[in-house]
Amino acid sequence: MSGYQHGRLRARWRRAIATAASVASVVLGIATVAGPAVAAVGPAGLNAALAAPTVSGVAAGYAHTCAIRTDATLWCWGSNWSGELGDGTNTTRTTPTRVGDATTWAGIDAGSSQNCAIRTDHTLWCWGRNNRGQLGDGTTTNRNAPVRVGDATTWASVSAGDSHTCAVRTDGSLWCWGFNRLGQLGTGTDDYYLTAPVRIGTASTWASVTAGYAHTCATRTDGTLWCWGDSSSGQLGLGTLSYSTTPAQVGTATTWAGVTAGFSFTCATRTNGTLWCWGENGYGQLGAAGTYQTAPLQVGTDTTWSRVNAGDNTACAARTDGSLWCWGNNMAGGLGDGTTTNRSAPTRVGTATTWTPGFVVNYHTCAIRTDSSLWCWGNNANSQLGDGTTTQRTAPAQVTIPS
Repeated sequence: MSGYQHGRLRARWRRAIATAASVASVVLGIATVAGPAVAAVGPAGLNAALAAPTVSGVAAGYAHTCAIRTDATLWCWGSNWSGELGDGTNTTRTTPTRVGDATTWAGIDAGSSQNCAIRTDHTLWCWGRNNRGQLGDGTTTNRNAPVRVGDATTWASVSAGDSHTCAVRTDGSLWCWGFNRLGQLGTGTDDYYLTAPVRIGTASTWASVTAGYAHTCATRTDGTLWCWGDSSSGQLGLGTLSYSTTPAQVGTATTWAGVTAGFSFTCATRTNGTLWCWGENGYGQLGAAGTYQTAPLQVGTDTTWSRVNAGDNTACAARTDGSLWCWGNNMAGGLGDGTTTNRSAPTRVGTATTWTPGFVVNYHTCAIRTDSSLWCWGNNANSQLGDGTTTQRTAPAQVTIPS
C-alpha cells in the first residue's frame, strides 16, 4: 500500500519485458539495538545529517516506518505491537533499529501493521500482523521477524494492504493472499481469507499492483488498468458502488502508467503526465472538491505528474521538476505544508525541487531526496518519524539511520 524502492529489482524485470508500460506506482501502496535519536536538520545538526547513511527505499505503515539503506540493510521504527518492526520483539522503537543482519534487501512495502519485502535473489519475506493470513506463510500467526513466503525465487514487486497482500512475479503473473471478505484478492471465490499466495487468473502481463484497505488495482504491460474488491465509495472506478471479486478493467484507456490504492480511494497517473483520482472524498483526497466519484476524475490540468502514492485518506504526488505535492487529510500534519488544514487540491511541500519518486503516505509521510536522504513528517504518536520523540511534525524533518 505504501512502499517505495529504487529500481534495482524492477529494472531487471522490466528489461525482460520489453513491452512493459512505464510503471510509476507503489510497488503500491516495509534490529536489535536502538540507534541514536533523529534530529530535524538545523544549523547545529547539518554536518551530521549530511553524513547520515543514505536510503534507497522506504515504507510507511499505520504507525511504523521501514527503510532500506543503500547498503541493502533494513531498518524499522515506531509501533511494534504485532511484530511489524521485525526485530524479534514487540517493543516499540523510537529510532531506527536494524532488522537482522541481511545485506540483500531490495524492495519493501508496508500494510497497516505488517510488511513484506523482496531480497536481491527475488525471494519474498513478510512479518508483523497475520490475523487474516496476510503474511502468506500458511498460518494466521503473527511474526516478529521476517518469514519467507514459499520457496519461489521469482518475486518482482509486492504491495501490502490493510489485511491482504498482492505481488507480481518476474513472469508477469499476479498472486494475492490474506483477507477476502469483499473480493479484494480477485480470486472470484468466497474464501473469507487465504493464508498462502494464490494466482489470479492466467494472465502473464501484469506490470504493477497496489493493495488498499479492501480493494486492489493493477496495471498491465499494455497500459490498461484493472481493479477489484470493495467499491462502496466508487474506489474501483467502474462507475458503480458495488464490489467485484475478479479484476475488472477501468474504462478503455491504454495509457495508465501507475496506480495507488488508499483507504477507500484510488489515484493513478497516465503516460501523458496527467493525474486522476476516484472513490471517497470526505477529506479532499481526490484532489478536488465535491463528493465521492465512481469513475476517474482528472486532478487539475497539469501534465507533469510523474508518480502518486496514497495512504489512508491522504495522497501525495511528484512532478517532473522534482517538487512534491500533497492533499487530503491533514489532521496530523501529513501534508507537510506547516499546517493541520485538510486540502482538497494538491498543495506543495516546501520549495525543494530535489524530491525523488521515493515517497510513501499513511497517517505520516516519508520521502527520499536526490541525495538519498530520508525525510518524514506527520503523525508521530508511536515514534514512527524516528526522531526519538512522539511529537507531531507538520513539515519535513530529516531521519538519521545509524551507520
